[in-house]
Amino acid sequence: MLQEILTALCLVLVIEGVLPFLMPARWQRMLSGITELSARQVRLAGLASMLIGTLCLYLVR
Repeated sequence: MLQEILTALCLVLVIEGVLPFLMPARWQRMLSGITELSARQVRLAGLASMLIGTLCLYLVR
């Protein structure tokens, strides 16, 4: 089980690195836009991401 968790974390790092590698300027603009959001909006985006990820994981497994 630990190996699967570590594998998943490694895949997250790979996927997270794709945009900065392929489109660094666009990625920087996106990050600067995030600073304009309220903490509540960022929290809701995080919640939505977790729920979508959980749903996808459920569908795949």
